[in-house]
Amino acid sequence: RITLNVFTNLLKANYLCRFTLCLNKMASELQAKRLWLEEDLGDDYRWSYRVSEVLFSGKSEFQDVDLVDTPTFGKVLLLDGKMQSTESDEQVYHELLVHPPLLQHPNPKTVFIMGGGEGATAREILRHKSVEKIVMVDIDKVVTDFCCKHLKKNTAAFNDPRLVLINDDARTQLEKYEGTFDVIIGDLADPLDGGPCYQLYTQEFYRDVVAKKLAPGGIFITQSGPAGFNSCKEVFTTIRKTIQSVFPTVISYAQHVPSFCDCWGYNLALSDPKATLLSAEEIDARIVERIGAGVLEFLDGETFAGLTKLNRMVRLACEQETEIYTADNAKFIHGAGVKA
Repeated sequence: RITLNVFTNLLKANYLCRFTLCLNKMASELQAKRLWLEEDLGDDYRWSYRVSEVLFSGKSEFQDVDLVDTPTFGKVLLLDGKMQSTESDEQVYHELLVHPPLLQHPNPKTVFIMGGGEGATAREILRHKSVEKIVMVDIDKVVTDFCCKHLKKNTAAFNDPRLVLINDDARTQLEKYEGTFDVIIGDLADPLDGGPCYQLYTQEFYRDVVAKKLAPGGIFITQSGPAGFNSCKEVFTTIRKTIQSVFPTVISYAQHVPSFCDCWGYNLALSDPKATLLSAEEIDARIVERIGAGVLEFLDGETFAGLTKLNRMVRLACEQETEIYTADNAKFIHGAGVKA
């Protein structure tokens, strides 16, 4: 038998226990709701995704640098608040940046990377058996050191003896390099107002530096920002027009990248006016010969052939573009760099 007083105390204890559990649950839910990262995609719209853990958040001399872990995309690298790559789909972005120019080249041995601080571009280049030397110049040592340590998929690339990593301005290093390159790759951050990279998208840079540092038959490629039918005029069509003013042949292509919330564009330039684009069958044969069967996850000849067929709205925007990207006439995607 229990007294009324004891019974009352038991009820109070049970109530307090349930109340505490309820509060803990509410606090947990509120905390989960708070850990959402928002990214502005335009003046009037943004998107957000839940963050499981903030692995690093800081500011280098050049840009804001963040690395977060998310349930949806895995690890996410952000520069100046803009998503740069994610574990879930970076493979698609980097295969499309690296392998079309290297496969198109008859025998690529030397490659220069502008940017590429996370190491994934170098990782993909190193799959090619012919490559003897990569020079990667990324301005931000904070980014390269952190990615080498935390992006385990790319650590081996950072440690490969064929890779020369320099933390400096890409233009400075490319200009003073004694020699030329078979392939030059622009894996730069997007052109942001005040950011560190926008001057490496200009006609003057392409004409006076990039073109002169390509070996005979050399190939240049750059990531070129959003290329959807609503977004392609931000910078994609202008970058394309600018490269066309320097090189005889430019091949443009685009692919939807979920973590970028858009189609993403690439512009590939052939320095040899007689060069022609490989057929799908030739691309497949070179993949097997140079990289190996079943190594690439996304790209093959048929896929690449399809990606070069831009939709009608984007094609018309490219055809109607008249602006040339210069330092005095720069265009930017939404956002701003640290120094803006």
